[in-house]
Amino acid sequence: MNTAFHALHEAGKPLLLPNAWDFASAAALSAAGFAAIGTTSLGVAAAHGLPDAAGLAREETIALARRLVRLPCPVTVDIEAGFSTDPGEVGDLVAELGSLGVAGVNLEDGRGDRLADPLAQVALIRAVKSRASEVFLNARTDTYWLSVDASVSATLERARRYVDAGADGIFVPGLAEEADIAAVTKAVPVPVNVLHQPSLGLGRLAELGVRRVSTGSLLFRAALHATVATAVAVRDGMPLPAGIPGYAEVDALSR
Repeated sequence: MNTAFHALHEAGKPLLLPNAWDFASAAALSAAGFAAIGTTSLGVAAAHGLPDAAGLAREETIALARRLVRLPCPVTVDIEAGFSTDPGEVGDLVAELGSLGVAGVNLEDGRGDRLADPLAQVALIRAVKSRASEVFLNARTDTYWLSVDASVSATLERARRYVDAGADGIFVPGLAEEADIAAVTKAVPVPVNVLHQPSLGLGRLAELGVRRVSTGSLLFRAALHATVATAVAVRDGMPLPAGIPGYAEVDALSR
């Protein structure tokens, strides 16, 4: 399964990775034919009443991973910054996830409103690859996401360090300008991942050299919007949105 996940990054078009937040959302996406499923740390944390990127959703993340590996497609898990500053603990976490059947993880270098020291992040990446070499490590750098050192040169400096440490892919959320995307993909020797850009379709992103496109928290936020909109429609006596799945259809996702 992990080999298959690696191969998805080398196909003729970018891997479109939808990000789920619970078993039902992941199972529904798998049933819709997506080749792989990721998780959204915001969705997982918020669904449990926790803030994102605060390192508080470790157990919830592992519990969800245990359920998602039942799906008939590769699963990659967002582990925020690793839920620890200790390289050994982060390596052990990814090894545990790998033993469950998880194909990949995202590991970010954002620390609140700042970036991690690159040497410390390199230590985490090396620990992960030494303990779970088969797991696809998507090393996320938050230069553009946090607007800290948001330049191609600073991003590439971190990306090269992370690749040298063993990262299998580089994720740059917030990278949106065509020239910047092309510059990063040209200089980075592993698959580059960006967030879905409404103004750039998969075809254009492929031309720019992108190998993976994630939806991030978009689907979770859209689900919240749909939930409230449906409740308001019931309250106000308005027609319900079209396409709501039936009880039996949803129940069947877990069988």
